[in-house]
Amino acid sequence: MADSLHWIPLLPLLGALFCATVGRLLPKICSGVVAVLAVGFAAAVAFGSAWHVHEHGAIVSRMGDWIAVGPLKIGIDLAMDPLSAVMCAVVTGVGFLIHVYSLGYMAHDAGYRRYFAFLNLFTFNMLVLVLAKNLPLLFVGWEGVGLCSYLLIGFWFEDPAKASAGKKAFIVNRIGDAAFVMGMLLLFWTQVQATGVTGGSLDFSDLQEKRSLFETTSWGGWTVGTVAALLLFVGACGKSAQLPLYVWLPDAMAGPTPVSALIHAATMVTAGVYMIVRMNFLYTGAPAAMAVVAWVGASTALFAALIAITQTDIKKVLAYSTISQLGYMFLAVGVGAFSSGIFHLTTHAFFKGLLFLGAGSVIHAMSGEQDIRKMGGLYRMLPYTCCTFFVGAAAIAGFPLLSGFFSKDEILWAAWQSPRGGPALLVLGGLTAALTAFYMFRCAALAFLGASRASEEVRHHLHESPPSMVLPLLLLAVLSVVGGALGLPHALGATNFMGHFLEPVIVSPVEIPHPHTALAELGWMGAASAVALAGMGFALWLYPRKLALAESWAGSWRRLHALSSNKFYVDELYLLFVVLPLRAFSFVCWKIGDGLMIDGAGVHGIAGAVKGGGNATTSLQTGNVQHSAILLWAGGAVVLGAFLWLGGFA
Repeated sequence: MADSLHWIPLLPLLGALFCATVGRLLPKICSGVVAVLAVGFAAAVAFGSAWHVHEHGAIVSRMGDWIAVGPLKIGIDLAMDPLSAVMCAVVTGVGFLIHVYSLGYMAHDAGYRRYFAFLNLFTFNMLVLVLAKNLPLLFVGWEGVGLCSYLLIGFWFEDPAKASAGKKAFIVNRIGDAAFVMGMLLLFWTQVQATGVTGGSLDFSDLQEKRSLFETTSWGGWTVGTVAALLLFVGACGKSAQLPLYVWLPDAMAGPTPVSALIHAATMVTAGVYMIVRMNFLYTGAPAAMAVVAWVGASTALFAALIAITQTDIKKVLAYSTISQLGYMFLAVGVGAFSSGIFHLTTHAFFKGLLFLGAGSVIHAMSGEQDIRKMGGLYRMLPYTCCTFFVGAAAIAGFPLLSGFFSKDEILWAAWQSPRGGPALLVLGGLTAALTAFYMFRCAALAFLGASRASEEVRHHLHESPPSMVLPLLLLAVLSVVGGALGLPHALGATNFMGHFLEPVIVSPVEIPHPHTALAELGWMGAASAVALAGMGFALWLYPRKLALAESWAGSWRRLHALSSNKFYVDELYLLFVVLPLRAFSFVCWKIGDGLMIDGAGVHGIAGAVKGGGNATTSLQTGNVQHSAILLWAGGAVVLGAFLWLGGFA
């Protein structure tokens, strides 16, 4: 199986090259079909390799040397262990369904071939990220998905707002990536300082063996492990949209909806969670860093949920929901429940991918309309979309026995029982769970239930999506229902397959006690169910039949409502305290540094001096013989006088 491992990322890369070159000479449907088949075959190889890992252990494929400079030796090495097997299955499995969906969604777009080339290229980079055997190669995939995100967010670049959203995502991610690079270099430098020029390595296995070195070496009053873990976490905050670097993801909804489903729900934004679990040996030796991860995750989860409850753009609701659910994942890994974080990452890929694709189906039917206040009654014309969207909403809300119910339950239990958790983290997680159930069913009720609030023209064109879009919705709905089977708890007579499968990857597990009895565990699950059902029931009671009451309450609490609907004015604060000062500083540097010093005194000043000197000497060249003779004698006299004067001093 090692010989076939490289085909998992290579197939999407070949698909991207085909769409960008040969595909331009063929009917555009050829590009779509080849892109879908490339990811489909990659998924087949990935699932086969994952089964081999399950039966026989990890697979390593060495493809050659990349960098060999002094003590730094980095190979192009791929490896699949249980963690990367899960990630590959999610990326290629969900990615394949989204590619199929895109055949119908993008059928009439002028950038059809370009879209599938970018989508395949993104899949290639994401697979490099999760299969990399060392940090630098992981970072290549990390930067690659950032580039593809920029290209896909700004896909409709003719619109300045969409192009600006792509630039915003790219710039914010660079802030986190700079910290990531510093963390990576700190780990390497520490090894070289301790073991000499031959001791540096950034392979995960070598870093794991030297974790005691990072735990005992000090740097600025902190251990190297703590500083490096925090720097890497800043990178994760950028890629996975956590406070304070989350601001790019809501704007990223400017891209095509399938892009939101693939990149901003199922794959790229989970890269930060994956990285922390991959580096769990570093984080478990840095308790302060893990505490930061847990608190940032819990705070982000609640903060984003508070914003989502008032949003009216269907994709913005899902965007803030994604930020909130990523916060849940960071809460899990921050308290040491690494397998629970990956379990929720997997179930989230199912139901959030479903919700985004369902939103795309609604937007497709509504002729581009995204405001849920202008929808309503869509269940009549979009029955498949309606049913699957409600399944996804129920799963993310934690409806009993659906996938999100089991993965959220694990995280809340870990937040309560882990030695690194506590009541405060549980309260933040519980409030987020209740808000999640409320805002998701508010969104679903306003979009699909009650009387239609769409214009007559829009209602006239309402229709269910084509089979290429409906089939992925149905399959993801099934996964959203049964996906919880990957982590069934002990109370139901199961062994928690996901937790058991990931055990070899978790180097230093944090012991999180299970409930003492099955009855206690069932009681905990019952409490979680009550929270979810309360939020769902309240939303269904209030929306859409009591819209007047909801609007009345919003008016009574207009300041709080405005605070939430305006996203707590974070973008405005960034504009005031970050963007405008940087623009002013750049303007000063441009006018004084570049304009006056470099261009003025430097380039133009020197050029002006040479030109002036040339003009002055040109005036002496009159072509008159008498003038030339006078200058000759004058020059001779000057030379002779200088010679005599200097000779006199001698």
